[in-house]
Amino acid sequence: MSALPGSPLAASVREAVAFEPLGDAIGNLTVGRGTLEGRPLHVALAENRTASGSLGARESHKLAALFRIAARERSSLVLFLDSAGAKVSEGLGALGAFRDLYRAGLEASFSGAPLAALLGKNCYGGASMLAHLAPQRLFSPGTQLAMSGPSILAAAAGMSAIDEMFRAMAEAAISPASRAKASSANSVWDEKAPPSAWLRASLTPRGDVAATTRARHEALQLRIAGAPERAAESVRRRDLEKMYQAYDVRESDGILAGSGTRDGAEEAIVGIVGKSPLGAPRAWRFSESVWRHCDAPPKRLEVLLDCATHAGRLDDEKVVLTEFIVDMAFALFALAARGTHVGLTILGKSGGGVYVALAAPARRVTSVYGADIQVLPGSAVAAILGESRESAPGFDQYKQTGVSDQEIKLGIAPTTK
Repeated sequence: MSALPGSPLAASVREAVAFEPLGDAIGNLTVGRGTLEGRPLHVALAENRTASGSLGARESHKLAALFRIAARERSSLVLFLDSAGAKVSEGLGALGAFRDLYRAGLEASFSGAPLAALLGKNCYGGASMLAHLAPQRLFSPGTQLAMSGPSILAAAAGMSAIDEMFRAMAEAAISPASRAKASSANSVWDEKAPPSAWLRASLTPRGDVAATTRARHEALQLRIAGAPERAAESVRRRDLEKMYQAYDVRESDGILAGSGTRDGAEEAIVGIVGKSPLGAPRAWRFSESVWRHCDAPPKRLEVLLDCATHAGRLDDEKVVLTEFIVDMAFALFALAARGTHVGLTILGKSGGGVYVALAAPARRVTSVYGADIQVLPGSAVAAILGESRESAPGFDQYKQTGVSDQEIKLGIAPTTK
């Protein structure tokens, strides 16, 4: 397949930093070096050559290595993204590689390395999460940034992806103007000017990253002000009975918080459960439950997950759902940086951005026997590829692809629904 026409912003970035590629392109990714006012830069260009610029295992491994160099050196990294996210056609291989990639990205972000993200036409799913590792983003005039692309948003709303009225509504919700209005960290590129000045301002040394990300978390609450919330109630679950000798966990709108005793040691517990896809209000409440631990970090924190995916609703995209998903990863990584051993146990269904945000900061991912981990739910895969993949893989595949590190059997028959 021949490459699609390149992005004008990508071409302008190449010129502005005197980009020199290092080796051949790997799929949709080219990495190299550049300079800005005499300062050396690392550069990564994820471009729409094939499959909407999606990132498979090879691209993810290469980009993860570059993030780790930037973290170790605390060196500047310019990231251009014109990508639909993880390569769905690669299934669990892409998901496991993206878990590793996102952890490397978090390491670079929290190291204080100057990061700048510039965006092409498409920036969906995992690509939108990568963009939010940087404190500033520069949008092309036609950029669409969202956790879910228009086809998935249409499928979730029960609409046709070619319905002109719905597509216009979706494109307005995820447009550069909408994103710039939502956050001062988002700017729209003036095509008449090179991005040099924006890059100079964005690639400045960073201070206390954890404090900055916590402030961003607090600011997000303004976007969901007035969202209803049920009072927390004590819960009893068969899986928790099997995992813990004793536990005290409360649940509110599918968000768990509490503590438990396992193998004679106490650990803090947070979690996301329920059949409803994760929207912005619930994601914020999860992050809040994690941030509360940062002032007095526990020795161990176990994240419990039984949530198949993020919400594909326009209302969530209007408030930039990506920022709320990324906020969960930031909160967990900040807690881990304070010395807490963060683990993730997948109790049931999991996948996509929700999985990546919780698995990337975790030192260990455990899946309960019968857990169903997929790159995306079958309906979303069908909307993208035109085919559905409903069957749940076994643990051997999970371990081989890096989406789960160990399996536990609780003696509970897995659900088939």
